[in-house]
Amino acid sequence: MKPKLITAVNGGRELQTKIFDQKILFICGILSSLLYVSTDILAAMQWEGYSYTSQAVSELMAVGAPTRPFVATLFSIYDILVIAFGIGICLADSRKRARFTGILLIGSGIVGLATLLFFPMHLRGAEKTLSDVIHAIFTGVTVLLILFSVGFGTALYGKRFRLYSIVTILVIILFGALAGMEGPKVAAQLPTPWLGIMERINIYSYLLWVLVLAVKFFRNQSVKA
Repeated sequence: MKPKLITAVNGGRELQTKIFDQKILFICGILSSLLYVSTDILAAMQWEGYSYTSQAVSELMAVGAPTRPFVATLFSIYDILVIAFGIGICLADSRKRARFTGILLIGSGIVGLATLLFFPMHLRGAEKTLSDVIHAIFTGVTVLLILFSVGFGTALYGKRFRLYSIVTILVIILFGALAGMEGPKVAAQLPTPWLGIMERINIYSYLLWVLVLAVKFFRNQSVKA
């Protein structure tokens, strides 16, 4: 082979390898959303007496919850998958908005992992500690990182995706606010009949957005290949 031809072949192989590695990271994004929803559903089924409609997702991983070991393990994997997806976006797309989106996703994964492992909340009725306070603060930080990641991601894939992203932001804010209003009732151990539904609409809408974004990045890399 001539030197130029060898260089071209090697360059092509390196490009194929790079694209393959990035596609794996995008698959991590797809798997992250699927894993979160599956874990939530399975954990709720395991805890007899837990109400999917009136109790929060965070109660499944609270200190003293029978489902904490199961949920903490799988949600840790979820956060790692989100971090990997964010890295994939940063590597694959040089646009500033894409880089910011990736960095914010990485940040949300790191903060979420720290909150889960080091600052869990306690069950309703249990004495509140500093961990509960930090849990609430870190959860708020995670929500901000999520909103900004969706916000920066609005312009990545055309008008339809922009509109979809804006709707997602509105859903997150609306149902997040409604769920947040139930906080005093949780503290007072009063009934919260729709808390679980409102919070899950809030969370699932974001998870769906991540899944859609990951699929778009994956398809884009498939075209390049």
